[in-house]
Amino acid sequence: MYRFLLTPRWWGINVFAVLAIPLCIFMGSWQLSRFEDRVNTHQQQEDRSARAESAAARPLADLLPVDMVTSGRQASARGHYDTGHQLLVPDRTLKDKHGERQGFYVLSLLRTDGGKALPVVRGWLPGDAGTMADTARVPAPPKGEVTVTGALQASENQGTDGVQAGGGLPQGQLGMISAASLVNIVPYEVYDAWITVTDAQAPLHAVPPAAAEGSGLDLKAFQNLGYTGEWFVFAGFVVFMWFRLFRRDAEAAKDAALGIVPEGDGGAAATAAGPLATEAPSATVAPSADGRGVGEEEDEGEAARAGRA
Repeated sequence: MYRFLLTPRWWGINVFAVLAIPLCIFMGSWQLSRFEDRVNTHQQQEDRSARAESAAARPLADLLPVDMVTSGRQASARGHYDTGHQLLVPDRTLKDKHGERQGFYVLSLLRTDGGKALPVVRGWLPGDAGTMADTARVPAPPKGEVTVTGALQASENQGTDGVQAGGGLPQGQLGMISAASLVNIVPYEVYDAWITVTDAQAPLHAVPPAAAEGSGLDLKAFQNLGYTGEWFVFAGFVVFMWFRLFRRDAEAAKDAALGIVPEGDGGAAATAAGPLATEAPSATVAPSADGRGVGEEEDEGEAARAGRA
């Protein structure tokens, strides 16, 4: 009854199912492992951030370049602030006990002893960076030789929250904290990193360090989880369709074995019955005018001729 499984059509169906099901399971497991890796990385980053808050600061040169391990670590650098190039970073959100508030960063460039400049976010202020009343509250950077300590951060990019990469900002404002955006503003080299100070000068508020890129539970992490479900659903759909096709063909083979003709195959059945099934019935005798058949009139005529004899 299952000989239909040996037909070329079913060979193709079986090969497709055998290849598609393991592939879907493998891809679903891979996406799930990507999600688990992001969760583990996020947890490790949180643990490192908690340890970094209490750990002693290390020299900036020992922590460069910034990676997922050194991001958020306490770094120290010595030099003097460039008072002629203080910049404001507009449209930045600060999350604290009061919720999310809109404001701007105050960024100053620390000319280190090595010659390069280190971007330092000295703090955050609520308000609009383009309003004179709000910018008037920005304190001047300290003068003379200073040692700055803060959380090390990687340069921002176009995907960082709050970044304005399109340009068109007024003079004295910066849309993205990176060496690439500062190279056209200052006449000296800039480190490909920045720090946010832990103890901000009043009335500035300290900016908490951000998690390293790729270490947080962002949209990409939940996309991996969604793709996991999709691949497993595809595998289940392949199994469902295989059993559905198998049941349909098995029922058709069983009906054929029992001689059950499916509805709509009457013409084929009549043809299979042979010529006797299509033979026309014998002709009927046409009635005469008084309602009697032609044969009956002939019998009555013969009887009358016998009586006269």
